[in-house]
Amino acid sequence: MPDVLQNALILLILLQVKHMFADFYLQTPRMLAGRDQYLHFGRAQHACVHVVGSVIALLMMGVAIPVVMLIVVAEGVAHYHIDWGKGWYSQIKQQTPADAGFWRALGFDQALHQLTYIAMTWAWACYGLG
Repeated sequence: MPDVLQNALILLILLQVKHMFADFYLQTPRMLAGRDQYLHFGRAQHACVHVVGSVIALLMMGVAIPVVMLIVVAEGVAHYHIDWGKGWYSQIKQQTPADAGFWRALGFDQALHQLTYIAMTWAWACYGLG
C-alpha cells in the first residue's frame, strides 16, 4: 500500500475517533441546549472541542502548523453550521428521538460531518504533505 494512502487512512481513523468522543462523550448540557439558536455559545464550545481534536490528529500526522490552522478553521465553521442546521430543522419540525425524522436529520448531520473529514483529508493530501 502506498505510504500516502496508508497515512490518509490513519488520518481518517484519527478523525473518526475524535468525532466519536467530541460528538458523543464530551458534550455538556450547555452544548446540547438551544440548538436551534444561530448564535449559541454552547455550539461554539462544541465546535472548538472538534477543532482541538483535529489539531491533535493533524499534528500527529506531521502537518505544518499554518496548514493545520487553515484546515481546522474551515472545519470549525462547517461543524458549527452543520449542527445549527440540524438543531434548527429539528426544532421547527418539533422532532424528538421518538420521531423517525429526528433520526433522518441526525443521519444527514453525521454524513455531512463525514464528508467534512474526507475534505480535510483531501486538503492534507494536497497541502499538508510537503
